[in-house]
Amino acid sequence: MGALHHSRYWVYFEMGRTELLRAQGAAYADLEREGVLFVVARCAAKFLQPARYDDLLVLTTRIVKMGAARIDHAYELKRKRDGLLLATAETTLACVGRDGQIRPIPESIRSPASKQG
Repeated sequence: MGALHHSRYWVYFEMGRTELLRAQGAAYADLEREGVLFVVARCAAKFLQPARYDDLLVLTTRIVKMGAARIDHAYELKRKRDGLLLATAETTLACVGRDGQIRPIPESIRSPASKQG
């Protein structure tokens, strides 16, 4: 078929979240060591056009809203060659501790995100 399987898009979206966090000066591995975990509580996607093997892709990830213990992200995946929008998605992440209980998002994460334009 030559098209990217729909399940693989979620790997790209996770990479986008991880890199957005890194760009804000944090590392997910460091948060995990501190007992701060983010779990996907909700996800939705629209697959508009297929990504094909060997397509170069551009992913834009942004924070839409941040609550006391949740972060909403939005994603746009485009083909680099012509800017064609291939997929959009949204996720809600819940911040939990190692015990699985909801916990507040650390201030170290909240501050850089609040400066995002």
